Amino acid sequence: MSLVEVGRFGRNEAYIVIGRLDSEGIMAIALDGNASIADGSQFFIPVRVMVDDEDAEAARVILGVDAG
Repeated sequence: MSLVEVGRFGRNEAYIVIGRLDSEGIMAIALDGNASIADGSQFFIPVRVMVDDEDAEAARVILGVDAG
């Protein structure tokens, strides 16, 4: 199992994306979701949504994002 990024999103949007993928049976996690929370810039740092490499293509289709 290897994690790959399927997109970068605003903090709140990233968790909506994770819920969408979960509803399709694809486990996803957010990285950087709490980055710089101490200095108040957490909403300016994109959150990376990561999935298993075997689920990446399906996740990108669901989300309508390109692999590049």
